[in-house]
Amino acid sequence: MTGSTSVPTDQDLVSASLRGDRRAFGELVNRYREGAVAVVYRMTGDSHLAEEAAQEAFIRAWQRLYSYKPQFPFRSWIFGIAVHTALDVLRSAPKEEKLDQLTLEARGGNPEAEQEAKDRRALVQRAVLALPPASRAVLILREYEGLSYQEIAATLDIPVGTVMSRLSYARGHLRQALAPLLESI
Repeated sequence: MTGSTSVPTDQDLVSASLRGDRRAFGELVNRYREGAVAVVYRMTGDSHLAEEAAQEAFIRAWQRLYSYKPQFPFRSWIFGIAVHTALDVLRSAPKEEKLDQLTLEARGGNPEAEQEAKDRRALVQRAVLALPPASRAVLILREYEGLSYQEIAATLDIPVGTVMSRLSYARGHLRQALAPLLESI
């Protein structure tokens, strides 16, 4: 790792982790845990599964750290593992999809407007969860996590054309599913 006064880069932490420094890997976990949980939550719609699957993703990352390619951002790599873990969870889970209720912090505003916003978010979440897992993964990595097409392709080990195709499919289905919502806005 670099000097004690500077913040170590992800690559510094990966290098230290590969030498057996568990604290360095712990720092990587601290940096990307929240994002990994969010990715898995958006894939599964279940906060408890998201926590468990994200933890499993970091275990897998530790076990496979030797396979990390430094030419790609660590963030993309760990999110890819999180997506694959979420897909494993979805394959093994019962076909019934769970939806956690989104909570809104009380803002002291208009309760009707807050409920309306909550209902809109739940509708969007249901529409995203209704997508096939492969399309959902691409959509989440692009729209929620901001990865480029190339990063998504590398993360999911698929061609860029497949990323574009799945993203187009997902967006089209969301437009259709959310048409009533979009018309009312």
